Amino acid sequence: MACAKHYPGHGRTTTDSHEGLPVVQAAAEELQRTDVGPFAAAVQAGVGSVMSAFVAYPAWDSSGAAAAFSRPMLGYLRDTLGFKGLVVTDAFIMGGATAAQAEGPAGAAASAAGCDALLYPTDWQGVIQALEGVPAERAEEALGRYEAALAEWGPGTGDRGALDEAALAEHQRFADGLADRAVHLVRGEAPRLAAPLSVTIVDDDVGGPYSIPPRDVFHATLRARGVQIPGPRSPGPGPRLILVYAEPRSWKGRADLGARSLERLERLVPGAALVLLFAHPRLAAQLPGDVPVLCAWHGQAVMQRAAGRWVSGRVG
Repeated sequence: MACAKHYPGHGRTTTDSHEGLPVVQAAAEELQRTDVGPFAAAVQAGVGSVMSAFVAYPAWDSSGAAAAFSRPMLGYLRDTLGFKGLVVTDAFIMGGATAAQAEGPAGAAASAAGCDALLYPTDWQGVIQALEGVPAERAEEALGRYEAALAEWGPGTGDRGALDEAALAEHQRFADGLADRAVHLVRGEAPRLAAPLSVTIVDDDVGGPYSIPPRDVFHATLRARGVQIPGPRSPGPGPRLILVYAEPRSWKGRADLGARSLERLERLVPGAALVLLFAHPRLAAQLPGDVPVLCAWHGQAVMQRAAGRWVSGRVG
């Protein structure tokens, strides 16, 4: 439910057994332990809205439906995690939204599955016509959640809805707190580090049709906290950190690290003090050696800041 892409991804479909469980069942339970971690933390913290994604997990939903169209996955969010707020789709301009059907039927399918709002549709007439086929009870439920979210979080609803500098700063603190809870080690022990640090970037996200977010937020966060660090293109001396950016993107056509990234990592990771994985924690299995790996989930600014705070706390 976390990333904007549509392909089978991480689900296994064999029927062998693993520790007494069918592999499919074991894989589904693994997904629920790992992928929903940030969502569970966000729900517990009182987040008002959750975005579903155009990513399919066949081990969880054997129909192959992406999360935005999956009743089992959206039902888990509601029934197991207890989320009562607004569920939105990812942007319908993304290829995964219409990989299986046109935008109108896709919008109706997302609504029927449990999404309350559709983000960025372009075929308005087609979507509106298709939504006529959504059961009335489900449509009323979605409208009720939308109105409740607008009443609680929208402009003109008191301090919570006012978008002045103080409110924006509070929202950022809230987001940063969630990010700090989501950052975690997936391999090895937390290292002690000494400045100046040497930082090298391996970016698996370049080369597609979309621009990538700035990659200097991690560096800026460390400098703001008094840690000596060179620019992102000047590794410099000191303990070596490897930053690996590898978000799911539909143009890649794969869920894992590409051959070029793996080739660089084979050269760079040996001797490094820490790898920071701005990607799904499952990709840690592709990293060579036994260097500690910190998972920060994705490369957007909020997670780069969280990773920077985590690293600065281990510099002494």
